[in-house]
Amino acid sequence: MKRVLKTVVALFLASVLLAVFVLGCAAPTALNSSQGSYDSSYYSQDYNLDEEYNTEEYSAITENRFKSVSTSPLSTFAADVDTASYANIRRMIDDGEMPEPDAVRIEEMLNYFHYDYPEPMTGEPFSVTTEISDCPWNPDTKLLLIGLQAEKIDISEQPASNLVFLLDVSGSMNSEDKLPLMKRAFILLAEQLRPQDRVSIVTYASSDRVVIAGSTGDEKTEIMRAIENLTAGGSTAGSKGIETAYALAEEYYVEGGNNRIILGTDGDLNVGITSEGALKRLVEDKRESGIYLSVMGFGTGNIKDNKMETLADNGNGNYSYIDDIFEARKVLVEEIGGTMLTVAKDVKLQVEFNPAVLKGYRLIGYENRLLDDEDFNDDTKDGGEIGSGHRVTVVYEIVPIDSPFEVSGSELKYQQPVTTTSQEWATVNIRYKQPDKNSSELLSYTVDASASSPSMSENMKLATAICEFGMLLKSSEFAGTATYDSTIVLLMTIHDIEQDTYKSELVRLVEDVKILDD
Repeated sequence: MKRVLKTVVALFLASVLLAVFVLGCAAPTALNSSQGSYDSSYYSQDYNLDEEYNTEEYSAITENRFKSVSTSPLSTFAADVDTASYANIRRMIDDGEMPEPDAVRIEEMLNYFHYDYPEPMTGEPFSVTTEISDCPWNPDTKLLLIGLQAEKIDISEQPASNLVFLLDVSGSMNSEDKLPLMKRAFILLAEQLRPQDRVSIVTYASSDRVVIAGSTGDEKTEIMRAIENLTAGGSTAGSKGIETAYALAEEYYVEGGNNRIILGTDGDLNVGITSEGALKRLVEDKRESGIYLSVMGFGTGNIKDNKMETLADNGNGNYSYIDDIFEARKVLVEEIGGTMLTVAKDVKLQVEFNPAVLKGYRLIGYENRLLDDEDFNDDTKDGGEIGSGHRVTVVYEIVPIDSPFEVSGSELKYQQPVTTTSQEWATVNIRYKQPDKNSSELLSYTVDASASSPSMSENMKLATAICEFGMLLKSSEFAGTATYDSTIVLLMTIHDIEQDTYKSELVRLVEDVKILDD
């Protein structure tokens, strides 16, 4: 009987202790009645819910289709120099996964690589290259390449920078590929500071905190120490951090300088302004101050690619995804000029196709950068920003007038038949603004048969192979006869494919996906 009684008492005490433990653990997650907010600061360094579930978010992409030149002769879109998509899909492939189709943005794959475009003439912000070649996946179409190369300004000649490092230290950043990698990346950036540069650091989790305000570049040891000492924990009040970062950037604003916020995050904002649309409106209002917002994404499992791209595109900045320290070095050391210094803003392209020569076209990629035709001449409509040394590569699949390939389009009752005898294939119009101006300037370039070549240039080979790879990853209905093998064969004809680290890595990724997709 005593043994039974002891057992009952022991069970009772155990149940009480268990209840206290559960309530104690649960207490920090309760709603704060005075603030009406959810406190997730109880996350420990060793416990991360996001590691158990994949909650990554990507904006849906509806692939561009062929358009009839007779009814839609204009193709209008904003320039884009983001590269995040390529690094992100590389991460997925290296993890043994087929990339999420909506994570594949072909324009960002194209713009990740170096091309041999000529340097711009004196006084021009960029050079423009055009080339026409046969399409390898469709014998009835051709490819039109348009390449822009921005002027490269030596870092020693760049104006003083006023930078705000806006760093996400919330609980969702608590993994090796997030906060530790982010700290190493921003320390790399801090090492590039010059005495005339200023840096502020704002962190955000459950609330925002100013860690450093207006330190000069010759205090880089203190700046790097502050970054190294960051720890993760709490929910993600990102919008408040953004507002504080803009306030600091305005306080230390450098007239004629590079005023920029650099946000490091996984994009998982869950307190304050959290919706994609509301974040877009927030940075749209702020960008009029002349302060640029660039974004560097980190991590896996819960990254919000859609929000990070929205912030960068509408904050007049660029978006990079950092999957390892080598990518951080590429973005923040090798290409720091393009990352940090804008040479042309609100860059928009409008290609006009000649219906006497072409009957159809399809823009490959740039789906989320499309503009209405009337937006091209409207200086109030936002375009894309191009940094020092940046390249923009555009590829169209075009249909000659005598091709058997059918392009659907409504017949218009009141339109006059084409009577032009011009042999121009297209005209490329580009609008851009000087970084400190609000009125745009226009550049125009004609494309005719002289741009056509029976053999592809090294630039065209690379761009074509990337388009093939991107379409295969997206299971595009326009991929035609393209295969992973044909992509590899084309890449291997590029003369420096084995010497260029990034190009040879592309071959390896195509080979890996070929195995994954079997």
